[in-house]
Amino acid sequence: MKIFFVASIYSHFTAFHIPYMKYLQSIGYEVWAAAGLGREDREILELINVKCVNVPFSRNPFDFKNIKAFYALKKIFKSEQFELVHVHTPVASLITRAAFRNSKIGKMLYTVHGFHFFKGAPKLNWIIYYTAEKLAAKWTDYLITINEEDYRNAYNLLPVEKVSLVHGVGVEILSQRIEDIEKKNLKEKLGLNSQSVVISYIAELNENKNHKFLLRNWSAIKQKNPNYELLIIGTGKKEMELKAFVEKEQLQGVHFLGYRRDVPVLLQISDIITLLSYREGLPKSIMEAMVAGIPCVVSNTRGLRDLVKPKGNGFVVNHDEHQDLVEAFTALNQKQLRIEMGYKSKIFIEPFLIGKVLEEYKVIYKRLLN
Repeated sequence: MKIFFVASIYSHFTAFHIPYMKYLQSIGYEVWAAAGLGREDREILELINVKCVNVPFSRNPFDFKNIKAFYALKKIFKSEQFELVHVHTPVASLITRAAFRNSKIGKMLYTVHGFHFFKGAPKLNWIIYYTAEKLAAKWTDYLITINEEDYRNAYNLLPVEKVSLVHGVGVEILSQRIEDIEKKNLKEKLGLNSQSVVISYIAELNENKNHKFLLRNWSAIKQKNPNYELLIIGTGKKEMELKAFVEKEQLQGVHFLGYRRDVPVLLQISDIITLLSYREGLPKSIMEAMVAGIPCVVSNTRGLRDLVKPKGNGFVVNHDEHQDLVEAFTALNQKQLRIEMGYKSKIFIEPFLIGKVLEEYKVIYKRLLN
């Protein structure tokens, strides 16, 4: 008995799906995984006895590599039988469902980590991605959504009894805690002092993550809150552009840390977490911040507003509302407010903890695997 996980890159599985793979193995299933890139992440999966198959996906829907991916999947489905195919990421899920559509055995499950059509999305997104999802819905037995807006949009694709809303992919309780002296040493290593109020922005450096919204307002924020320091954690195509902007505008207190594997440790020296994206599914960086009891400043975006409640565990700011952004960060310079909002973060995140989300998935898996 086999179950097949498919996504565009292997890191998607190592970041989000290992607990679910291990659960399926524990009840007797052989787990396979297909993706295009990520040798190190593939090796991590193979260490837990997941059989990995390279499929040349491209996240660009118009890349000819995806034709090769389609035929590679057709070959796999011709030679292997799967009780369940669980697909993730938009392009890989579309290609896989098309390749699997005439299979006589097995069910197709799609977890939507964020439709590319959403309120405020460009019309072209609706034309391309909504049309594609409407077509692929014919080849989908069940659909999982992880935020309220996608859940409502999914009603236009499948009957209500074939759609579920779950609390994301699950987040673990912070286990790697460091002592105060270690926090002090880490701050010093990063060029921070003991009086610094640390804001962390954990995201790939790309257009969607919208770092510029914060950087354009950083001088005003820093003027009102001289003790603020900003850690930009991640890499991406916009890295050089963002660094050039910081240098040109002579922004003070901005630190580019690059890709880090010690994010749980960095969270422990962070006082505020921010994410101002245009598009999200249900971001794990914000969930991890909430587990750590940190208040958040986020944009009024699908997925973010599912996690952050205005004046509850943080602030939700409309895109390009510059004054509101400055005021939100200025309000959080009050330590007592950060403590109160951080406490609420810990309460609000409870339904999203990995143990509870795994129980939600177990119900769906059992329904499909019968």
